[in-house]
Amino acid sequence: MKYSLIHRAAVPPPPGGHDTKPREVKQAGMGGATQDGRSAVMNGNQRSSIVPFFRPFIGLLLLCALTPVAAAAPSATEILSSARQQVAQQEVELNGQLRENATIVPFRLTQMGPVIRYTFSNPQESLVLRLGENDSRLEEITREGVDKIGGSEFDQKVRGTAITYEDLALKFIYWPDGRVLGEDYINTRRVWKLELRPPGRESQYSRVFLWCEQKSGALMRMEGFDWNGKLVRRFQVVSVQKIEGRYFLKSMRIEALAPESGKTQSLTYLEIKR
Repeated sequence: MKYSLIHRAAVPPPPGGHDTKPREVKQAGMGGATQDGRSAVMNGNQRSSIVPFFRPFIGLLLLCALTPVAAAAPSATEILSSARQQVAQQEVELNGQLRENATIVPFRLTQMGPVIRYTFSNPQESLVLRLGENDSRLEEITREGVDKIGGSEFDQKVRGTAITYEDLALKFIYWPDGRVLGEDYINTRRVWKLELRPPGRESQYSRVFLWCEQKSGALMRMEGFDWNGKLVRRFQVVSVQKIEGRYFLKSMRIEALAPESGKTQSLTYLEIKR
């Protein structure tokens, strides 16, 4: 330790000079009192040798007393709010693709804050995701006009891949019924693990497990369970990339699983290019 925990104060001599008169000193041992000062010297030496022996333990106790208690975990509401802010603050225009086996679906990703646009071709189509404070809205824009996607349409797959329209709408990050299960690690990143439940039965999921990075609030993994409690969908961030000084998704793996066996039925990769 930098500073000594025990300070010795010098004993001043008695008034009038040095005291040379022998003093009677009581000894704590069986020998009783002695007429010379040798026992006092021995006890003093013993005390000076004992103090350094106990000093590390005193320092340890002091360190334990001064160590701050770990901060309590934030609530699920606070973590989800941070996750929504992390998604909605980006501004970028990049190319991407959905890849499933030999099928490749290219798209153009354009994001201006809380508005994210996915533009597909063959046939021409755009999906616009609007992230609000309390809910999200997913729209399909075609030559015929603008159509809000909702209800049973959320269960449909995007361009025949493992991603559904509900997944793309990120509805689960707005669910009010959530709790923090604890801390975890994904690819050496510290994350919070949450359990979320929908407010009604409109969702295809009865509950969702969500992993959010503690430092940035980024969504790292999602697992969705059907209404029989079976795992049917898993999203996993595979890699990220740095573009203009900021980190963006590079690759995400999406698995559709058979509820009866838990085996992967289809595997889709969402890949973002510079």
